[in-house]
Amino acid sequence: MRVIGGKYRGRRLKTIEGLAVRPTSDRLRETLFNILAPQIKDSRFLDLCAGSGAIGIEALSRGASHVTFVDQSRRACSAIQVNLDTIGITNEATIITKDAVSALKHLTGTFDVIFFDPPYESDIYDRVLRELGESDLPASDAVVVVEHRAKHQPERTFGRLEIYRTVKQGDSSLAFFQLAKR
Repeated sequence: MRVIGGKYRGRRLKTIEGLAVRPTSDRLRETLFNILAPQIKDSRFLDLCAGSGAIGIEALSRGASHVTFVDQSRRACSAIQVNLDTIGITNEATIITKDAVSALKHLTGTFDVIFFDPPYESDIYDRVLRELGESDLPASDAVVVVEHRAKHQPERTFGRLEIYRTVKQGDSSLAFFQLAKR
């Protein structure tokens, strides 16, 4: 796997093996960042269920000011650290080894972009989205993106979050949420 755009373009990333790990395809990652391009520069980015960290590293490569990586797997967090060290990213990243729901309850500040990509068979989609929809973590103009199996669309709203766009590619889809206008 490689970084596909920005200042770290072409840099190789270590991946982790296992059935629960499903890296976002290069094509879907490119689509994601084409859509998010206006929000990325100088953003605070949260990568939930980060796996190898490819999405968050891509965000840093394209100008995000800071990425918080969250994954419950120590192996995944070790791979993220190796990837950050190999590229030379030091101060722009934080790695948290916790499950997504617990991490959300302890995070502070706000995030401009939140990317959530658990294993497709995971049962945490609704819990995490509810927690995000009821928390102050998303900035007022934040984008929350959820990667999911195309056959299983998330609900349209979770607390203050509502879907405004869906993109399907193959078996995967991206659901884009924003805070409901009051």
